[in-house]
Amino acid sequence: MPNTFGHLFQITTWGESHGGGVGVVVDGCPSRLALTEADIQRDLDRRRPGQSKIVTPRKETDTCQILSGTFQGKTLGTPISIWVKNEDQRAEAYREMETMYRPSHADYTYQAKYGIRNWQGGGRSSARETIGRVAGGAVAMKVLKKFAPKLEIVAYVEQIHTLKAAITPDKVSYAEVESNIVRWPDAKGAEKAVRLIERVRKAGDSVGGIVTCIARNVPVGLGEPVFDKLEADLAKAMMSLPASKGFEVGSGFGCVELKGSEHNDPFVMRSGRVRTTSNRSGGIQGGISNGEDIVFRVAFKPVATIIQAQKTVSTQGKAAILRARGRHDPCVLPRAVPMVEAMTRLVLTDHLLRQRTIA
Repeated sequence: MPNTFGHLFQITTWGESHGGGVGVVVDGCPSRLALTEADIQRDLDRRRPGQSKIVTPRKETDTCQILSGTFQGKTLGTPISIWVKNEDQRAEAYREMETMYRPSHADYTYQAKYGIRNWQGGGRSSARETIGRVAGGAVAMKVLKKFAPKLEIVAYVEQIHTLKAAITPDKVSYAEVESNIVRWPDAKGAEKAVRLIERVRKAGDSVGGIVTCIARNVPVGLGEPVFDKLEADLAKAMMSLPASKGFEVGSGFGCVELKGSEHNDPFVMRSGRVRTTSNRSGGIQGGISNGEDIVFRVAFKPVATIIQAQKTVSTQGKAAILRARGRHDPCVLPRAVPMVEAMTRLVLTDHLLRQRTIA
């Protein structure tokens, strides 16, 4: 089931970027949870194109419609199907890609795997597929609020190209993240980030960066032994996102510069529960949440589609020059924030429901 994610709480996404629409089927959601289209729309609005001057200008309202699984504003416990219509399609802008492979895109690999591909905007490999993930994540948050009401998930842009935000991660709030179009919780640096993205766009280029995510007040005990460790499922979730190239939790790759005596998180008793005095583990030990903040980072590459001329080959195997057209993000980071949050919600919801079966 390559289009399905999760075990007890599952999503199956469907649709192509320039087809009739995209959507998701959510299965395993408990019954009698309050859920309306407005609950889902809030997150889709944060993900949608055309929301600011630094993202793709494709004009989509991304208005969602719940087709099944609810009645009188509550979940039924049956599959929830959510649909978003593609409104601003311009397939003609991709005509050149019918016979040429875009460098570092999925054109060649999809053709090699299936013997056919939808060349209109990337088809299934387009970031438009993530609408289903974000919608599914909104449903997952309803489950988390019921069974773990204190849990909070906040993602933000920490770095764009070589520009880094001056922040204290454990203090970042949702309001700070949403206070500017970059989702950069450093008010002084936000304008610099905007100007950087604008310069890159004018040059017909793109830049990547890092999104950091923090999950606070996570119940102890989430995660399964060996193959379904919590960080393993988080890594799979994040690395399945378009343009993601790296994942690290807690101290991440920086741990190689520390000795065991420096890296270990000492235990103490605080307010009647086991706590740690540091959090280099990133809230996960032995693949299981320990009650501290779960902290991880996701690296996103520069968007592959750029306006500058690039060397490539045609579908006939001949050398060619491609100058991409269409509408593209010069930096995917601002719109990646709600995607990272959504995938975190999906993983934590799945593991929370799994834990409830044995607790």
